[in-house]
Amino acid sequence: MASPIVLLSGCVGFGEEYTRVVGFSNEDVGAVVLKGTTGDMRLGNPPHRVCETPEGMLNAIGLQNPGVDRVVDEILPGLDFSETRFFANVSGSTIEEYERVTKRFDDSDIDAIEINISCPNVREGGVQFGNDPEMSARVVAACREQTTKPVITKLSPNQTDIEENARLCIEAGTDGFAVINTVMGMAIDGETRRPIIGNVRGGLSGPAIKPIALLKVHQVFGVAKRHDIPIIGQGGITTAKDAIEFIVAGASAVGIGTALFYDPLVCKKINAGIVDYLGRHGMRSIAELVGSLQT
Repeated sequence: MASPIVLLSGCVGFGEEYTRVVGFSNEDVGAVVLKGTTGDMRLGNPPHRVCETPEGMLNAIGLQNPGVDRVVDEILPGLDFSETRFFANVSGSTIEEYERVTKRFDDSDIDAIEINISCPNVREGGVQFGNDPEMSARVVAACREQTTKPVITKLSPNQTDIEENARLCIEAGTDGFAVINTVMGMAIDGETRRPIIGNVRGGLSGPAIKPIALLKVHQVFGVAKRHDIPIIGQGGITTAKDAIEFIVAGASAVGIGTALFYDPLVCKKINAGIVDYLGRHGMRSIAELVGSLQT
């Protein structure tokens, strides 16, 4: 990748919108993760779908998407694959759906496949898969059989033992991890005494979850490093300082999401900050920094 920065699923649509932002440079972005895609079209959750919270944002989009066939046949041909890397995000309500979507993306120009087994804002599928290590491994194994492309498993923070989940997913054939997905939460309108989010619950992202994400990256790295499995660290990264902390904890790349909503060109600043840090510490590459936490 040209940069250690990955734009996270759901934050830049299917990529074609963000790359048209004035000031965008493919040198700033290593990869774009496309919006979560299911077997068939989904309309998503009822409104409200997004709610700003202190130091964060709740979202419950509900995986609205046109279905994998339209994504592969109509959207992917419009992307410039020489511009950056594009990762698909595969979602489903059943293992069979995960298999179907993965197989469809395997026969495309997509660079890698992220398996979303940890979506907290749909009522079926994601949460039960992502919070059960054995079920997570079953999904990964099923997808692994359907593709020769790199498989990245997106892990949920809403589980008891993320290290065990990571271990089983490695045994099932994952090539990498995205750590973490959003944290489950809700917001209430005190005047009406009703939930603000139409789905009641949603995924909390932004700076509020950064300490949780850092811990989870550190925990997963303890398992992943034994098998040379890379991690995309994500959760509340808004500055170069944040990114560096995730790399020190064990991430080989960093995911940017919520920060893009108020600063679409934040990636340029983060890259510059990382380069400055490496220079000041006499390092030639990020690889020297990965997992360098002193305990």
